[in-house]
Amino acid sequence: MTETDTSPAKPWPSAASLKLPWKTRISVAAISTVTDFCRRSNGSLNRSLLSLIDARSPASATPVRGVRTADVTVDPSRNLWFRLFVPSSGESLPVIVFFHGGGFVFLSPDSRIYDAVCRRICRKIPALVLSVNYRLSPEHRYPAPYEDGADVLRFLDGNGLATADAAAAGLADLSSCFLAGDSAGANIAHHMGRRWAADAWERIRLAGMVLIQPFFGGEERTEAELRLTKAPMVSVERTDWMWRAFLPEGADRDHEAANPFGPRAEGELEAALPEAMVVVGGFDPLQDWQRRYYEGLRARGRAARLVEYPEAMHAFYAFPEIKESDIVLEEIKGFIDDLRVRSITTEQKDGDAGDGNQ
Repeated sequence: MTETDTSPAKPWPSAASLKLPWKTRISVAAISTVTDFCRRSNGSLNRSLLSLIDARSPASATPVRGVRTADVTVDPSRNLWFRLFVPSSGESLPVIVFFHGGGFVFLSPDSRIYDAVCRRICRKIPALVLSVNYRLSPEHRYPAPYEDGADVLRFLDGNGLATADAAAAGLADLSSCFLAGDSAGANIAHHMGRRWAADAWERIRLAGMVLIQPFFGGEERTEAELRLTKAPMVSVERTDWMWRAFLPEGADRDHEAANPFGPRAEGELEAALPEAMVVVGGFDPLQDWQRRYYEGLRARGRAARLVEYPEAMHAFYAFPEIKESDIVLEEIKGFIDDLRVRSITTEQKDGDAGDGNQ
């Protein structure tokens, strides 16, 4: 017989109970202070001031800690390019098309924080990583980042990598591509997965999606949004401003770009949408929307994995001093390795079946 626990339910943690390394606290405080000051009430942004804290890292043809980088132009007319990360060793590597976070407003692939993140991913998996420089709002609203992401996929599918970097192209397994991103970048990854699943492609095959604390929302205020008002990095006031800056004029947060399974979502999910890994942090005010996204995938018959870190804030994985940042990289590696093995096994079975029918 199982005993019933009659003790009082434990309260949900508040933002004040979050424990962070001092280095992280200083970084988060600086980022939040400057980005808040740069956001104007009229919806515009002071990018000149923002540049003071957005330190940049140049591309390096000489490997740094086992990874070389190169910036590849896709369309100079709209400054569409990606930073390519290539590990020093390996062959037939998976390809990760990565979209950085920043609320659709901030940062870029050469921002020091994302250059470091992608180097770690490239080295750990190992994989070729293409970090996309998509257009930012409020200067470029929806659907600009989605259009940019789709054009990078078309560039890959059209064998553009072979022209840009033949050595890297020789290592790339385009039949094992993954979409990945954090926060707004994870939102873009979802919508790019749908675009890929709806179209015909010659070379690239998406094997999976890695969505790290995706930036989704809606008109409703969730329990976590109301409880974690003082959480680092993300707050209702900040995310409301970002949605207003990104969504079409006159749209609210139930627009499908923000709320993919909300009341204004259009059409059914594509059957070819690849399996998703969804990462959630217990001190992230967006966590309820992230779980709803995972549940929405499962309810629609799509494969998905939920990975939760109860002590993690939003963007935790970008701070290597936080222990969970190493753990989540192990999870991502396991997810990618698992799907690649499954894909190879399926191809072998299909080949054997074809041989048997001859």
